[in-house]
Amino acid sequence: MKKNLLILSLSIFIQATSFAQDSTEVSKVDEYNKWSIELSAGQSKGIKPYSTGYFASNPDKVLGSFTFNHYNLGVRYMFSPKFGLKLDGAYDNLKNLSDESLDFEMRQIRIGLQGVVNAARLFDIQESLGRFGMLLHGGIQVANMSPQMGINKGKNEWNGGIMVGFTPEFRITKNLAVTADFTLISNVRQHFNWDGAYSDENNNLAGSMYSTSLGLSYSFGSHKVHGDWATITNKQQEEINALEKRVGQIENDMSDSDQDGVPDYLDVEPNSIAGVAVDTKGRMVDINQNGVPDELEKYLNNTYVTNQTYNADGETSEMMKKFINDGYVATYFDFNKKQPTNVSTEGIDFILTYLRNNPESSVDIIGHADEIGNTPYNNKLANDRASNVKEILMKAGITADRLNVISQGEDTSVDKDSAGARKLVRRVTFKVK
Repeated sequence: MKKNLLILSLSIFIQATSFAQDSTEVSKVDEYNKWSIELSAGQSKGIKPYSTGYFASNPDKVLGSFTFNHYNLGVRYMFSPKFGLKLDGAYDNLKNLSDESLDFEMRQIRIGLQGVVNAARLFDIQESLGRFGMLLHGGIQVANMSPQMGINKGKNEWNGGIMVGFTPEFRITKNLAVTADFTLISNVRQHFNWDGAYSDENNNLAGSMYSTSLGLSYSFGSHKVHGDWATITNKQQEEINALEKRVGQIENDMSDSDQDGVPDYLDVEPNSIAGVAVDTKGRMVDINQNGVPDELEKYLNNTYVTNQTYNADGETSEMMKKFINDGYVATYFDFNKKQPTNVSTEGIDFILTYLRNNPESSVDIIGHADEIGNTPYNNKLANDRASNVKEILMKAGITADRLNVISQGEDTSVDKDSAGARKLVRRVTFKVK
């Protein structure tokens, strides 16, 4: 038994110390609180040796009698999320718990140095355990034994040995956990019986005892979650997350909102009309610079009028009016800007051409904004955008009485978390009257 305990305790201790300098386990050493203070109280019982007529447990009780006679205070430092060291001290006061035993009282003061293993992380089951946890600990200890009654009262002896145990945990707040500990101690040097009798110097006794206790573990440091439960990302997982982020960004960049064959991150006109030819930057081709995409102009001319009657044909005018009022003509703005982007003035050119060819018509200039920012500010921003477009048309020769500014405010029709979608609603549209 003692040999097995020695092997187990030394194994835990050696594992903890050998992994102490492992800097490859986590990518950032400050991702978890390394220090914790542990305080517990419970019962300890000497298992052996006893003289004839002495014993610890009450034979009349199924589990023996219980008394608080064990108090422990320790400090723990985790070199890594899995392995650490613990220095603790304990006070034990052993007495007979049954009238059938002769009276005795033995006081022991102990100091121990142990390796600690966070078993939940070692076996990678921390997610399934949730707020629960499990620590394994083992190492060496030295203790001073001193009988408090009998012929050996006043004498004391330093002894030493090994200790091993396990500590279930339950986190109750971010940095505070309840613990329940069981520890088994085996002394390799001991001459006192637990009842206070003393063996000859040449007759070394094999002493052992155990303790059970409840306590608290408080983790302190710059992080807000107990170190035994902190989320730890290793380097491999961090690289995977970074790769997933890059792939997601590529997918987002390669999206094509207006289906013109040009990815959004290259598309300076992300609202081109479906089926209309665009250049390599996604702009609808307008070689004659009359504000009407060439392919659409050709379709209208071939379908409704000839080039000679384009400006005079009433049916064509109605077609163009519907084209404008349905929102196909627009000008766009950068984030938080009031002036149109340089590449989106074609919409203003289109309206200018229409108003010049239809001098009896007037137009509503409708400003829009995305949902980023507060609503009053966005309403004003939408109005300022429409007002700036009106000023451009006035400087081009259209009288103010034909231009009516309207602020539509925030456009909530798209996902506000999508940068690409927000580009589509930072705009000015028109409605011919």
